[in-house]
Amino acid sequence: MVKVKKWTSADIPVQTGKVVVVTGASSGIGLETAKELARRGAETILACRSLERGQQALNAIRSEIPTSTAKVMPLDLASLTSIERFSQQFRDQYGRLDVLANNAGIMGGAYTKTEDGFEQQVGTNHLGHFALTGHLVDILLATPGARVVTVSSLGHRNAQLDFDNLFYEKGGYGGSAAYFRTKLLNLLFTYELQRRFERSQAKAHSLAAHPGFSATKLATEVANRLKAALLFRLFNTLVQGPDMGALPTLRAATDPDAKGGQYYGPGGWFEERGHPVVVSSSEASHSETDANRLWELSENLTGVRYSSLNSKGSD
Repeated sequence: MVKVKKWTSADIPVQTGKVVVVTGASSGIGLETAKELARRGAETILACRSLERGQQALNAIRSEIPTSTAKVMPLDLASLTSIERFSQQFRDQYGRLDVLANNAGIMGGAYTKTEDGFEQQVGTNHLGHFALTGHLVDILLATPGARVVTVSSLGHRNAQLDFDNLFYEKGGYGGSAAYFRTKLLNLLFTYELQRRFERSQAKAHSLAAHPGFSATKLATEVANRLKAALLFRLFNTLVQGPDMGALPTLRAATDPDAKGGQYYGPGGWFEERGHPVVVSSSEASHSETDANRLWELSENLTGVRYSSLNSKGSD
């Protein structure tokens, strides 16, 4: 039996000359993703809601990698205005975009809305990244081999998708359920974007990744809700650090053998921990009917239209 080599950050190819955007890069998996790409020479943009926390993350990167050209740019994915402003600033400063890592996410909490009136989690985790990718799609298409990597979750398998109550206007909101829904939306978007790239004969690729059960800020919030000592000990046994949690994203973003439409996650027990491999996603995530409906709805809600793809690829 041939032993398969475990993929690590040491396998990341040299990224010199490449430009990378990582959303939610101020902590956790986003910070680790940005750090490793910067270490390999990429010009890495930390797209962060909080400039203060973003600067702290940048300082951490520069202290470890003094030659890094990383920088921070403000981006609030809960604001369509902020997304448009960030995208315009990026296009004004850069002529290429090799990797867009749609990593940022919020989880749980009470029902709230974004400034644009969307339920906070769907508005941030899905619509925010849909709008951001759409604003940057032209520069992605102009960069040979560009990749969009969207971070999903094991929780997508528990999602219930209801287009008639997508934002829970009719009730039924639950923090975890809403989060799981957004992670399913992330995969529907990933696969549909890849199909549209292919129909347009684009040189860009859309992939997804999930971190398993990683000790990030989101995971810590879950741990803090575990009152039973036994459950808390079990949590600590299962989680892996942000450095390991970032590997699926890093592999999807940089592995020369990675292909559009692939989904990367930990290769260990129940995909909760381990080194990154190609994994499967739920049957619901592959529904082209739901993906097309979501795409049209997302364009209408955000006002962001992928005209450079739609004009070539729509049936």
